[in-house]
Amino acid sequence: MQTVTLKVAGMSCGHCVNSVEGAVKKLGALGKVDLSGGSVTVDFDEAKVSVDAIKEAIEEQGYDVAK
Repeated sequence: MQTVTLKVAGMSCGHCVNSVEGAVKKLGALGKVDLSGGSVTVDFDEAKVSVDAIKEAIEEQGYDVAK
């Protein structure tokens, strides 16, 4: 397992948390959003999913991930 923390802009409420954590979960990873810090910490199996795929899934929900 690997852990990465990504800066995510545009999150402000519970719906945002659910959208981001849900998108990450669909990839088989576990995400925990920190609204006040504007980030999400993701635990994932690097053999099954890449950081780029996680970023893409979050961006597809309408949020900006720092590159």
